[in-house]
This record gives sequence, structure tokens and C-alpha cells, in this order.
Amino acid sequence: MNQVLFVYAHKSKLHGARTSPYPRVCAQIPASCTEEAARGQRSRVRVRVHERERVQLLRLTSPSPAERTEARVASPYGLTMRRIRANAIAILTVAWILGTFYYLWQDSKPHTPPSSTDSRSRGHGGQPKVVPGRLEIHRDDRTIALIVTQPPRLDQGQLLGGFDEKSYLSAKTLKPGDDPYREHAFNLQESDRLGSERAIRDTRHYRCASMNYDVDLPSTSIIITFHNEARSTLLRTIKSVLTRTPSSLIQEIILIDDFSTDPDDCQLLSRIPKVRCLRNGRREGLIRSRVRGANSASASVLTFLDSHCEVNTDWLQPMLQRVKEDHTRVVSPIIDVISLDNFAYLAASADLRGGFDWSLHFKWEQIPIEQKMARSDPTQPIRTPVIAGGIFVMDKSWFNHLGQYDTHMDIWGGENFELSFRVWMCGGSLEILPCSRVGHVFRKRHPYDFPEGNALTYIKNTRRAAEVWMDEYKQYYYQARPSAQGKAYGSITDRVTLRRKLNCKPFRWYMENIYPELRVPEQEAVSSVLRQGGLCLESKGPEGLGLGECRGIGGNRPQAQRWELIEPLIRQHDLCLAITAFTAGSKVKMEPCNSKEPRQKWKPKGAALQHMVSGLCLDSQSPTSPPVIMQCRPQLASQIWEPQIIS
Repeated sequence: MNQVLFVYAHKSKLHGARTSPYPRVCAQIPASCTEEAARGQRSRVRVRVHERERVQLLRLTSPSPAERTEARVASPYGLTMRRIRANAIAILTVAWILGTFYYLWQDSKPHTPPSSTDSRSRGHGGQPKVVPGRLEIHRDDRTIALIVTQPPRLDQGQLLGGFDEKSYLSAKTLKPGDDPYREHAFNLQESDRLGSERAIRDTRHYRCASMNYDVDLPSTSIIITFHNEARSTLLRTIKSVLTRTPSSLIQEIILIDDFSTDPDDCQLLSRIPKVRCLRNGRREGLIRSRVRGANSASASVLTFLDSHCEVNTDWLQPMLQRVKEDHTRVVSPIIDVISLDNFAYLAASADLRGGFDWSLHFKWEQIPIEQKMARSDPTQPIRTPVIAGGIFVMDKSWFNHLGQYDTHMDIWGGENFELSFRVWMCGGSLEILPCSRVGHVFRKRHPYDFPEGNALTYIKNTRRAAEVWMDEYKQYYYQARPSAQGKAYGSITDRVTLRRKLNCKPFRWYMENIYPELRVPEQEAVSSVLRQGGLCLESKGPEGLGLGECRGIGGNRPQAQRWELIEPLIRQHDLCLAITAFTAGSKVKMEPCNSKEPRQKWKPKGAALQHMVSGLCLDSQSPTSPPVIMQCRPQLASQIWEPQIIS
């Protein structure tokens, strides 16, 4: 009988040859072979042959670990196995990553809101849920959307009633070769291509999804005025409201057609449930058209909206909540940007508020640093000196009490300043709400005509606002707009009477308390001394301050006691008063002037000098110690500073 003998061969040291570290067939030999026939140089094999079972046993002397490793590395088979393992690990890693993303994609449920300790029952916007027209989006602290899901749409018959959307839009389309920007100052071709509704990104901070609102929020009349608006843009505005707003909150949508060329632009839309159409018999402009809409409204809260907007998820509830809590609040959303070229929906910064310059030109500006420091939650309302004016919510009774709009203003422009000054100075407040977002198409020109021209109309309107509300500060308006002097602006008797009747505060109060960041134009610098009895504030060395005996007369005052008070700075040459910290008891020193440095901002408060950011007052404490800032106390002698102009 023959047996097959297997010998484990490790790396041979004979002739430097390399052999496989794995078993191989050595030879076919008779079963009666002896042990010596199979003995190798370093391996001992003991073979025991069992005739009955014909089994051969192999026993090997194992090589050392170092030799085994060296043999494994040297073997092509070993290299192949290493590659297989590496590829397997890579494949498993990729599969794990893909599985994770798939899990996140499938998990479209919003963040679970925290339990509320509010004893009131809240419903609208409470537990986030998918409702028709709503976008559910997950994002991180930077509000970057990760997942966007479009919920099932409402049945179009239920949403639009007897309105024929297809025929409404197809009746007016851009003709081949026509300029898509000519008629509306935006890309009409792109607007028509989008149709009447689309999915947009939820641009709110992620915490807004956890906000809760009262179940008994008041319903509102939504007032939209327009003149020759593109049909696709107007309809998209209306449908965004209907699909992204709880139906119970919409009392009605009032369209004011300001004498458009085609009456059907508005009349056909009145077939949509809750939509009413009012048409002016002549061109009235946005201001008088809004007043007509407000007078016609049946709800207790008014919502003013432009005709080229798209409202975002849960846009209305935050504004209704704030107005319900305090009817004197006038609230506005963060206004996102809809590109006039490709209609992309772009998120606006949540750190902006409304401002203006002395020409009464509206601008967006950063929230002051002290207001940022005071806000502990990015969802908190933002106080704003003025609103843009196109989109806001206001209690109807408060709107009427304050005198609605100045109806002697024409078409558009300046009405937002007049309303903003009136609200603040007559007992109300203005807020921008970060959890409310509305997109708006911002255009570079007006697509419609002004009866007296754009420039003259704007000057007339803003001059009326300045004459009624800005008191002695109106001189800076005329300095910034010299062309306004001599231009007719009509009678303001009724508005002046209204201001007196409402017992409104002076514009100086508005400047000091609402918009202290608006710098008064610098006049010619006038030197003064700051007296406390017989002592004067004086500089001591490069940074030091203290009180010293007032010396000299008139122009002979020493330079160390000469100060220039140019808001918000108190300066001496190139150095200014600056606090060392924002807490009571902090010392005041001299440092190089920087009008943007919060530590250097001061303003008069009666006979005191108040630091604008900390709210604390300059206090001399004692003649022998440096001045500090302390809690303001009007009758405290160490806080009374008497400026005397040096002739």
C-alpha cells in the first residue's frame, strides 16, 4: 500500500532558498517506510502507520515566531491576504457611513421640544408635525439645513375652490424675445417657470421648531396691495400663505388692486376661499391702499404683506403671539431674500435690525454689541428703531388709535419712518422676530410710475415725517437732503394735532433711548471744562484722570482741563475717556479715541455723563481718587458735571 506523506517545510537555510511555509506533498512512498526516510534538516517527523485504518500521522517541529512572520511576509499568498483584509475593512467602513446617512435621511422627525413649564395650553406650533405646505428641516446651531422634506400637499380643489389656476397663469405669459425684466424689474420668465408654489428651505434657527404658541391666538386679516403685479408672483404669495399657515389663523386675505391695467388680475383671485378683492377707482399708492384694506378688515389683528413674497414655515404664529401678549407691539419677521434673477430663496442674517441715516434712507445694520450681550437666546425678539415697512403685524385698534398712516403721503416711501417714530414715541414698540421668516423679492428699481416722479415723491413724504416728528433734529435731515428745502409737502396740521393728542415723547427721547447709535453730525469742536464746584476734571499723565482746582480764565485754561464733547466721545486731543470694565466701581482712564469702541461711548443724562453701554454714570468719588462709574443717582453731587464752554 502506498501512503501520502506531508512534510511541513519552513524557510530552508540551504543554499539561501525560500520555500513555502505551508504543507506540501513530498513524495509517494510505501506504507512500510521508516521514520528516517522523511526526516528533514530541522524537522522531525514521526510516522506511525496503522494498516487497518491506513492513516498517516504527521508531527512537525514548529518554526520560531520570527521565522513564521518572516515567511508570512515573504509569501505572495500572505501579501494577497493582507490586501483582502484591507479591502474588506474599507468596504465595511464605506457601508457604515452610507448606512448612517441613510438612517439620518429616513429620520425626518423634528427635534422633540422641551417640556414647557407654562401653565397655559399652547397649540399652534407646539409639537412640530407635518401639515400641508410645511417644510420639515433639521439643522445645527448655524441653521444650515441638512434634510428637507415636502409634506403632502392639500387637495387643490379644497385649497383653491373654484379658481382655475392653469387658465389664470396661462392668460399672461412672456412672449418670445421680450425682455423678462422690463415690466416687473425681476426675471418674469423664471417666476413663471416656478409656477404658483414650491418647496423652500426653512431658514429659522433650529430652536424655533421647539417654540410653543397659545391655542387661542387671534385670527388676522392679511392685507396685500399691488399695482400691475406679475400673476405668478402674486399667486405664489397667496398660496404660500394658504399652505404654510393654520387655516384658523387666517380670517381673510384682502387684495387691494391699486388700479392695475387688468382688473382680472385681482377679480379672478377672489374665487379662492378666504380671498377678497377690492379695486381702487384710481391710482392711490401703497399708503392709502393699506388704509382702505385696514378699514375693510374684519379681524382684530392686521397683517400687511407685499405682493412678491413667500412666507416660510410657522411664520405667523410668533408674530400673533407677541401682539396678543401686548397689543402695543408692532412686529416684523426676518426678511429673507428672493433673488430677482433666478428666484433662489436665500436666508438673511439673524443679527440685523432696521436703521437709517439723516437723509431718511433705510438700511439694515448689525445689532449693537450691548444688545447682543443682553440676548441669551437666539430666538428672542430684536428691538429695532425702524421697520422696513413692507411686512408687519399690528393690532387693529392700536393701528387706529395711533392714526393709521399719514394719508397725505403719496404712492410709496417714507411711511415706514413716520409709523416707526409714531409707534416708539407714542407708547409702543417695534420688534423683529427671528422665528418668523418671510422671503421678499428686492428689486433695483421701481417697475411703476410716480405721478410726480420717484425723487420728488420720496422727498415730500420724508419731509412730512421730519416736520411732524423730528423736532430740532430735522436740521440734520435738511443738511443731508438740501434739495428738500423749498419743496411743497402739504399741510401737516392734522398730524401735529394727533401727536399732541397722543402726548408723544420728543425726538430727543427717541435718540437717547431707542437709537443712540445714530450719530449727530459733528459740529465745529468746542472746548469745555467739566466742573464740580471749584474743581475740574483733568488728565494726569498718559492715562490718568482726576479732579484738580479749576485754573485760568477763558482761553487761558490749561490743556489738561480742556475737553471736547462730541457724542459719543469725550476727548482731549487724540485721547478719550474710557471705562476699564462694564461693572460699577470700574475706573475711568484715557486711551486713544475710537468711536466704535463700546468702552468710550458716553451721553449726557441731565447733569450727569452716562456710559451708553453699561448705563452707569461718571462719578468723581473724591478729589483725591480717580473717577469711576457708578449707579446713576441724579442728585448725587459727585455725578453732577457742569460743562462750561471756553471762549
